[in-house]
Amino acid sequence: MNKLETSIGALKLKNPVMTASGTFGYGEEYSKFIDLNRLGAVVVKGISLNPMEGNPVPRIYETPSGMLNAIGLQNVGLKVFIEEKLPFLRRFDTKVIVNILGNTVEEYVELARHLEEAAVDAIELNVSCPNVKKGGIAFGTDLSAMGGLVEQVRAATRIPIITKLSPNAGNIAEFARVAENAGSDAVSLINTLLGLAIDPQTRRPRLANITGGLSGPAIRPIAVRMVWEVFRKVKIPIIGMGGIMDSDNAIEFILAGATAVAVGTANFVQPDACERIVDGLECYVDENGLHSIREIVGGMII
Repeated sequence: MNKLETSIGALKLKNPVMTASGTFGYGEEYSKFIDLNRLGAVVVKGISLNPMEGNPVPRIYETPSGMLNAIGLQNVGLKVFIEEKLPFLRRFDTKVIVNILGNTVEEYVELARHLEEAAVDAIELNVSCPNVKKGGIAFGTDLSAMGGLVEQVRAATRIPIITKLSPNAGNIAEFARVAENAGSDAVSLINTLLGLAIDPQTRRPRLANITGGLSGPAIRPIAVRMVWEVFRKVKIPIIGMGGIMDSDNAIEFILAGATAVAVGTANFVQPDACERIVDGLECYVDENGLHSIREIVGGMII
């Protein structure tokens, strides 16, 4: 029996550890440092119908206990991803989840259809990136628009849908409930918090985009709190993320209600962070006499 096995809807994972979109490239970039077979899933960086160049540089800045980024969803586009990136990931016994983004509902629907034909395991709807001025974030901050988007994508594909929620949109639990009612199989949270850093010497912003998304340990208590809030409002699985650096951090999210976790900023610090976290979860399960990691989902004692 695999004590770490878990499920995101119909998606069966060998363990609850996956990569956070935008922090792990397309998987191949990290394959020299980590055994991709050890992961529950690889979530690739956001894919749009056509290639995107992203924001001008500088677009990453290290902050105390975290980092600001304003990459702007740079990616190779759908065609190149399917033809050149996906075949590499097919070498591994690990689920492939593709984060998708668009400026219109029709673009999301087209992406979903093509990716289902390409036999990816699930899609994650990016409706929460704070670093672009149009597109996904417009859906992620409007309950009605997000619900309509999820409904249309749900009607267009049979593969599992995960909706990635924004902490910048108000009551995140309400957005999770709308996503659930619209047909999302799971929600992932949180995306980055909007932040700003200024150089005292030049008096200019550290990022060319001015603002960026704050990630890393600095946001973890906020993310854990939001996972806990959402867990009490929805029945679908939650993928928790936000500053997970080790297995104790991952367990914190699981106790708050996450069925799985996604590791992001830690990959920049320790490229093998995900594998270390899987090892730590295995030890935790054994040391605590658990039959399954699922026993502690939402198990915080109050």
